[in-house]
Amino acid sequence: MTATTTRTSRDARTSREPLLQVRDLSVTFRRSGEEPFHAVSGVSFDVQPGQTVGLVGESGCGKSVTSLAIMGLLPKRGNTVTGEAVFEGTDLLKLSPKQMRDRRGRDVAMIFQDPLSSLNPVVPIGRQVTEVMERHQGLSRKEAEPKARELLDKVGIPDPSRRLKEYPHQLSGGMRQRALIAMALACAPRLLIADEPTTALDVTIQAQILTLLKDLVQDSDTALIMITHDLGVVAGLCDEVNVLYGGRIVERADRHDLFARPRHPYTHGLLASIPRLDSARGERLNPVPGSVADNLPWDHACAFAPRCSNAVEACRTTQPELERIEGGVETPRLLRCHNPISEEA
Repeated sequence: MTATTTRTSRDARTSREPLLQVRDLSVTFRRSGEEPFHAVSGVSFDVQPGQTVGLVGESGCGKSVTSLAIMGLLPKRGNTVTGEAVFEGTDLLKLSPKQMRDRRGRDVAMIFQDPLSSLNPVVPIGRQVTEVMERHQGLSRKEAEPKARELLDKVGIPDPSRRLKEYPHQLSGGMRQRALIAMALACAPRLLIADEPTTALDVTIQAQILTLLKDLVQDSDTALIMITHDLGVVAGLCDEVNVLYGGRIVERADRHDLFARPRHPYTHGLLASIPRLDSARGERLNPVPGSVADNLPWDHACAFAPRCSNAVEACRTTQPELERIEGGVETPRLLRCHNPISEEA
């Protein structure tokens, strides 16, 4: 794809209405005798047709909970979900379980993180793919089987006729992940959510899966939400990146802007912790100190302050707001920080 083609496709995206609009999404978990835990707080973002939006951060920052809330897959008890997730004019969070089942798989689909636990171990792969088309397209099993074979071939599974009859444990990790992708693509959904789709796969298979997803977005104008902690995945796939910490977005930017000029200390730390091929021999990595458990409440401080080398007094006493800053060509730059990294750093 040439630079001119890429620029034209981006201009076309920005001229259309968002396919999905997430507004002030919050998820709170409650257990008897314990303080409520705010897993996601006020998350907002848009996804355009044909756009790939990344949700990035360490484990525990709220990425997967955000996607499960949008899909209506959180447990019915022990949690409260507020805000909006408007998909083509319909708020998914207000749909009944039956209405959401009609949407899920047909209009909005999800690729889960662990294919071995996501697939039914006692049902052949072919049956798990065909039942999606039977449920949403009204096909018979006989009519759906050729389409399932085509899907397995499309996602790169060799000898699809034989694989249709096999069980998940008979497939490698890469083929199980491809089977999950085939199930997600069965009804050509408008929006696809991929939750760490390359976890535990070797680098060759990772590259193949990412190429498959990239081709899908370009060929069918599907919108993709990519959930990952791997900034290498972000660099090769995402158009817009939302960096999450403690359940809130702390920085949003175009992929190129984010990698060239990270402004939030957390984003800067994530990038600094990646091994570089041009590093001197024996040079040490610079991991982000501490863990996601080392934080302060967002209601009166910056949650990242205990781990931040750039923290000032205001970081521990005043809640930072997500504000627009200068910069950003395709995507407005947003930042939640009292003392950001300078652009010259």
